Amino acid sequence: MCCRMTWKAMAGALLLTLSLILLGWGAEGQENGGDKKKVLGSSTVNLGQNTHDWRPLIHTTVNLSEIRSIKSSFEFRTFDPEGLIFYGDTKNGDDWFILSLKDGVPLMQISKGVLVSVAGNPRLNDGKWHTMEVSNQGKFVKLEEVIYGKLRLALGGILISKEKMILQFNPKMDGCVRKGNWLNLTSPWVAEADELQPCYENIQPGSYFPGTGFAIFNTSDFQIDGDHEVHIELWGDFSQMDGTLLSIKADGEELMFSVVADNNTKNFTFTSREEVFTMKNTFKRLQIKFLKDSLRVVKHEEESSADFSVSAGSNTGYLSAWRDGHLAIGGLLGENDDDVGSQFLTGCLEKIQVQGKDLDLDLARVKHVSVSSHSCPA
Repeated sequence: MCCRMTWKAMAGALLLTLSLILLGWGAEGQENGGDKKKVLGSSTVNLGQNTHDWRPLIHTTVNLSEIRSIKSSFEFRTFDPEGLIFYGDTKNGDDWFILSLKDGVPLMQISKGVLVSVAGNPRLNDGKWHTMEVSNQGKFVKLEEVIYGKLRLALGGILISKEKMILQFNPKMDGCVRKGNWLNLTSPWVAEADELQPCYENIQPGSYFPGTGFAIFNTSDFQIDGDHEVHIELWGDFSQMDGTLLSIKADGEELMFSVVADNNTKNFTFTSREEVFTMKNTFKRLQIKFLKDSLRVVKHEEESSADFSVSAGSNTGYLSAWRDGHLAIGGLLGENDDDVGSQFLTGCLEKIQVQGKDLDLDLARVKHVSVSSHSCPA
């Protein structure tokens, strides 16, 4: 197999050139069809709406004999540093390629007899639209050769087992693809979703909650061994938010702690078991510290700060409860140990940190499809 990848910046856009020798590619593939929704390949596709980690959001199958061009191009935009973008294969998945992001940098994985992975700059997760092109720099086919079989293309997912990949990554991608021109073909793509969600016209970094869902983490996922406290920090314009910012609950116990914003009163309500406190939400940074036998809430407003503390009393200590429970961002956890929530947040959290590290909502145990992990409407 011969392959080469180069990256060029052209007129503010990114040109991705993938050199593949495609001679002899042939496959048995699944035909487009059935009763599923058909969309144009040039449609705007919100990759973040995918409810399945690896299943494509849209896909198409074409006869290789119909292909007259080996160039595909599309525009791509994201703030997400990691996730799946584009996939293609022949021979029913024996020969394949995957385009993704890893640490914000494009990563191409290719299998055609041998496995090859290539990564290159620049970083793409800057929230700007980038034009990307996949093309062949060598000869596609000789005129006397017979092209047979099928080519499958997919956005937001793959059509092979993820175990076949060279480098593993988190496939969830909060990003958008538009203006796709796929091999100059006009055949429709099959959409797995009933409707394609729109992409926001302008975006800014953050996590957006539209009031219909939340994200849940197991508290055991966070490393706190040896720490004497757990601290969570939230940034954003809290005066524009409405609903639950976060809630914490230990397994089999009542709700331990929650923070709820009220857009009408411009108040925050902090509930720690039976105790309830309120304060004006005119600040833009909130810090919550869970200590062994108490918790401390600190609001930061410009150069000043204010705080209050709550004792655990005779209840289970806050750190003990934290080690075996659930943390919900953007919603109120239910009484039962399930994933049903309420009082969902409407608004943009510009940054979320646990123990000083940015929290990636794509790593949540449960994340509602409506929640955007890395972008908010500007």
